Amino acid sequence: MTENFKILAEFVKDISSETPDIQTYIFVKENIAKYNLNIDINSKALKDKMIEVNTTLKFEDKELNEKRSYFEIVYVSIIKINETVEGKEDLEKIILCDVQNKIYPNLEKTFLNLLHNSGFPEVSLDKKIDFTNLYKQRSN
Repeated sequence: MTENFKILAEFVKDISSETPDIQTYIFVKENIAKYNLNIDINSKALKDKMIEVNTTLKFEDKELNEKRSYFEIVYVSIIKINETVEGKEDLEKIILCDVQNKIYPNLEKTFLNLLHNSGFPEVSLDKKIDFTNLYKQRSN
């Protein structure tokens, strides 16, 4: 099966790691297992059947602790949609599922580098995000 899109570019648009002080660092190091990964995907139409897809990953403490770190990355993919793609549903699947499955290995590697370089080398993302399943759940 041929793909209905081509990735023209992908890059880190914004990246952030915030740990205000050493006390916070020590607290977070002991409690980082409680942190959750959130993902948000949005897109913006460009010209000539091109779309900017912004995938945002946030790793944060759901409990509103005073001492907490914040990690976020906005990863951009510029894609060109094939002429054969017509329907809104096809476009949604490409943006929310197909593009994500293709870019996620690079995005995950970059995000883990951010976490590790921010002083948390023990952090790993054990559960792989299943974009196909998430898309199907969203459709139901």
